[in-house]
Amino acid sequence: MTSTFPLLRGFRPETPIGYRRGTVVTVAEFLHAVAALAATMPDRPYVANLCRDRVHFAVGLAAALLRGQITLLPPNETPGLLQQLDDDYPGFYCLADEAVPAAPRVLRYYARSHVTDAIPEIPAFAAVQEAVVLFTSGSTGRPVPQAKDWGTLVRSALAAGARLGAAGLQGASLLGTVPHQHSYGLESLIMLGLQHGMTLHRDRLFFPAAIAAELAAAPGVRMLVTTPIHLRVLLADTTALPHADLLLSATAPLPAELAIEAEARFGGPLYEIYGCSEAGQVAVRRTAATDEWQCIEGITLRQDGEDTWASGAAVPRTTLLGDIIELRSSERFLLHGRKADLVNIAGKRTSLAYLNHHLNAIDGVRDGVFVLPGGDDLGEGRLRAYVVAPGLTIEEIMAALRSRIDPAFLPRPLSLVEELPRNALGKLPRDALSRLNLAALD
Repeated sequence: MTSTFPLLRGFRPETPIGYRRGTVVTVAEFLHAVAALAATMPDRPYVANLCRDRVHFAVGLAAALLRGQITLLPPNETPGLLQQLDDDYPGFYCLADEAVPAAPRVLRYYARSHVTDAIPEIPAFAAVQEAVVLFTSGSTGRPVPQAKDWGTLVRSALAAGARLGAAGLQGASLLGTVPHQHSYGLESLIMLGLQHGMTLHRDRLFFPAAIAAELAAAPGVRMLVTTPIHLRVLLADTTALPHADLLLSATAPLPAELAIEAEARFGGPLYEIYGCSEAGQVAVRRTAATDEWQCIEGITLRQDGEDTWASGAAVPRTTLLGDIIELRSSERFLLHGRKADLVNIAGKRTSLAYLNHHLNAIDGVRDGVFVLPGGDDLGEGRLRAYVVAPGLTIEEIMAALRSRIDPAFLPRPLSLVEELPRNALGKLPRDALSRLNLAALD
């Protein structure tokens, strides 16, 4: 017998599932919107859900499941990537709630008033039903598709919620700074909310003042899903920050000192998520308290030489992890950086993550990154560094680095820039690093 999982858990028809200042969307209204949108969708196998409003996005995801359509979640909306989707998924169409000039075959989302006294049942979908195709963010080259079935998404959300104590967060206001088309955003801003009775904040927050204002205005228990780069910007402002009952961070290594400061300023615990697009969420740790990661419920790790593999109910298939991992047990480990980040210079080895940590720990450095010429081939070669540090000179930064890292890894050259070309997740895609290197050669 095929197992099924419901779209929603922990909600009543009259409770909010989405909100924006002054307005709420109830579960009943949400379910009516799902049914109404599904009735208007064209008969095609794939839909790229480009909705920016998180409630619209969730409605679109559910409506596609009702129609048996697979949702494509591209990391951006550039003409080149949308053309790539058209080549790989012939006949796909786009669902959007704002204008997307490059998008082909757009179904425009608009608010529909189809609420009646009869409340639709919460739909359930087969665990094996293919639900979404996620794509790597492009930080390591051409985005690669990763298909996920509905059962994998739900099991991952339930397991992560159990590790994070989501039972005590039902009804929480769920806010975030990351896009919900990315695996981290989908898991922590959409699926976590739908499967644990949380209320979705409809906007993706960006500016520090807006984050603080919306968090302060959020009703009840508050949860903020963010990244290290967004946290760093938030904490750079010395004004008081509103209370957050839980903070989540992912997409890049989080320095312990930043986690400690975040907990002190927001007044709640911060948990870091470790995972990848291929395996989804794998482990959690409270970074301010421990270096050790604990796998989410049902996931175990095994090693074969230097390779580490993840498996379990929330992992669609046994997956090779691209990181250097020190196992403490099958469910606990230390993380020592990505294999692709290893640098070998003059017979000495280190990682870009280690070097970036020490660069960004220099007082006065707002952002910085080490790269190799070309921004793509790691291994032998001369390191470069790009730094955002108003008020500091190159000589001052280099002097600070000499006291922190081996001289073999000092960058030559080090360039001061106004900002780094990070994407919405705070990552530096490979093509952006290549442009930095080309600009430095001009």
